[in-house]
Amino acid sequence: MAPQHSTGAGAEAELPEYAGHYRLESQLGSGGMGVVHLARSASGMRVAVKVVHAEFARDPEFRGRFRQEVAAARQVSGAFTAPVVDADPEADRPWMATLFIPGPTLSQEVKRNGSLEPAQVRRLMAGLAEALRDIHRVGVVHRDLKPGNVLLADDGPKVIDFGISRPKDSELRTETGKLIGTPPFMAPEQFRRPREVGPAADVFALGSVIVHAATGRGPFDSDSPYVVAYQVVHDEPELAGVPESLVPLVRRCLAKEPEDRPTPDELMRALRSLAASYDTQAFIPAQRDGAAEAGADEVSADGDGSAGAEAPVAAPGRRWRGRRAVLAATASVLAVGAVLASVWWAGAGHGQAGPRVAPKVTAAGFEGWRTRPVAGATGAPWCVAGAGKLLCTVDGAVFALDPAGGSVVWRRAFAGARWSDPPALAGGSLRLRDQRGHLTSLDPDTGRTREDRELSGSTGTKYVGDTLLTTRADGVVVGADSESGREKWRMPWPDGIRPRLDAFSSGPAGSAGSAGSAGSAGFTGFTGFTGYATVTSADGRSTRVTAFDTGSGAVRWSGRMSGVLEPVGAEGGFVYFLEADPEDGGTKAVVRYAVGSGGTRRVPLLGPLLDAQATVRDGVVYLLAANGGLDAVAPEAGRALWHLETTVSRGSAPVTDGRRVYFTSADGRLLAVDARRGTLAGQTRPPLGARADRVTSGLPSPVLALGHVYAGAPGGAVFAVDAGDPAAW
Repeated sequence: MAPQHSTGAGAEAELPEYAGHYRLESQLGSGGMGVVHLARSASGMRVAVKVVHAEFARDPEFRGRFRQEVAAARQVSGAFTAPVVDADPEADRPWMATLFIPGPTLSQEVKRNGSLEPAQVRRLMAGLAEALRDIHRVGVVHRDLKPGNVLLADDGPKVIDFGISRPKDSELRTETGKLIGTPPFMAPEQFRRPREVGPAADVFALGSVIVHAATGRGPFDSDSPYVVAYQVVHDEPELAGVPESLVPLVRRCLAKEPEDRPTPDELMRALRSLAASYDTQAFIPAQRDGAAEAGADEVSADGDGSAGAEAPVAAPGRRWRGRRAVLAATASVLAVGAVLASVWWAGAGHGQAGPRVAPKVTAAGFEGWRTRPVAGATGAPWCVAGAGKLLCTVDGAVFALDPAGGSVVWRRAFAGARWSDPPALAGGSLRLRDQRGHLTSLDPDTGRTREDRELSGSTGTKYVGDTLLTTRADGVVVGADSESGREKWRMPWPDGIRPRLDAFSSGPAGSAGSAGSAGSAGFTGFTGFTGYATVTSADGRSTRVTAFDTGSGAVRWSGRMSGVLEPVGAEGGFVYFLEADPEDGGTKAVVRYAVGSGGTRRVPLLGPLLDAQATVRDGVVYLLAANGGLDAVAPEAGRALWHLETTVSRGSAPVTDGRRVYFTSADGRLLAVDARRGTLAGQTRPPLGARADRVTSGLPSPVLALGHVYAGAPGGAVFAVDAGDPAAW
């Protein structure tokens, strides 16, 4: 089940606003040790953030355990584990963010739909064996593998929750007499010799999990944990109902002595010998063999929006059911909370501006440049073009660069500052907001402070032109003069629900620019913004959209549209939306709304795009999914124009100049794709020492200006290349 949509300010008031750079949107679940939230980074990447309960945050022993959980989860990487995005175990309320993975737990899937089919059980076993191989080869023992800690994602099972894991040589020992684990899935040695638990205990748990998946019960089954403990240590497992071909392997996994159990590598080899069609990624939708040919549908804004069928997605065997739960990658107890219809205000990256390296002269004559990375920096700077400069922020600093040569014009230190929003130019000043709600205005020419003030009573801010938009927990949207802070207008939202806010302008050359967009094409900014306030109904069937003038607050139009909609651009009398599946949040269609007639055109996608980010140009919507798939959809033509599988996982939001689509990757590359043909036009090399497997939170979008492309890279570097010749990058 998906998190429930907020029905008022009360649910929001119970949630912290930020964990580090991550805006907490809803509560996914709560356990004895902490709460798991759905959150977003500045780029819109969805993450699952585990926040420790306040009482445990004051316990030094628990902090030690949490540090070890973070360390263990950071070490593990692989196709069948959830990667850690960021963490701060030293915060007042320690937290850890992992990549958000939609999908039910194995426990929920079996409870809802019964045991898995034999082929699915075999593939599940292979995926879990590979996950344990990845976990064990970095010296970590999970110690609590169970159906509730296995997520069934579209691309295979994911092992989550390293809350009680230990390095094999850990100095942090289990207390005498204290058992840690879940009895039906614990190995005999966890009861008999808890201080001597090693990797073989995880293999025993894997065997128990497979029995549960195949039969709906465990190999040792009783309502009493004491009876189960006795059975685990002394009795033989009950394997009736397990696929016959897997029984010998499962029996070996459940051997009483650790040395008699197979290793994960041995399991994988045995499973491959069982079936030539062995495939651990059993749950991936069928690949697309070309552009989508599904037709578009013309309906009114108040219609049901369901005219025209979406093409079914085929996959071999049984797929995880369509009613997939939206779950967090770190949750051990997944009680569903409430989704909050919210303003998407997100955080900045890390790093500092370093010295400029020697420029590179391209064929077009532009001296491309790159600043040096800074030791210890992990994130990428967020930049905005304006006042003839490139204005950038990192935690603890703000700086301005000469866009022609990359030299530092000025730099300001803000000790301890952690910016919650990318920088914005409004009212002739550079506007910044930190996570405490403190607003700072700087002179873009000198970096000198023009104003400092606290923002109270608001839960979100956004600068749009000369207006500061704020949203309060009671649903009131306020527009204030960005320079003086004087309130110009206010707009209460029905039922006290806080809306999500977006703002767009037709922008230069007809591009659908976003307010404060890092991808704005020039150094003059946008004017004439229209704001869009959206709230999705509690049942996820419709979205109320209200368009208003950001300067005066005057409502331009309002209506209820079918589906869960997110505006992504506006141009030429049309507003473009992504339509999400209400269950898992994946984008399933592109919707174009005609402001004049009130009609909508819907283009279904052939498969859901998870965590899709989009930009609009000349009537084409470009969508980049978390898995690296890039799609171009033309609502006027009623179809997808092209699809490209890139090498980028969890890239930045794309931007386009009409000729090419640009985005950055976690390892610091900038990629350019031909906007007409959907082919790769060029890419920069990753910086020396870049980690391709490292997920960088909140990747900033490239900045397009003066015929150049500017981008931030992990490690705090900023670089510039000639937009006219990507092949020479």
